[in-house]
Amino acid sequence: MSANNYLTKGTIMNETELNLKGNWNVVKGKLKQAYGDLTDDDLAYTNGKDDELVGRIQKRLGTTAGDVRKLIQKYSR
Repeated sequence: MSANNYLTKGTIMNETELNLKGNWNVVKGKLKQAYGDLTDDDLAYTNGKDDELVGRIQKRLGTTAGDVRKLIQKYSR
């Protein structure tokens, strides 16, 4: 079996972090198009503060942190 079959929460977050570092402006634009309620302040990203970013988006959209992480991964592709 491949290593992908054994992903942990930490592994998934690390992959999300890498995606954010490389193309956050693209992801941010896609999120703003899909969810017009999100502001630049909601989407402000600082390296190492992923949980704060997820929390702001979660609060604005009224969803779970897991759902926000899935959105970020979806738009990071």
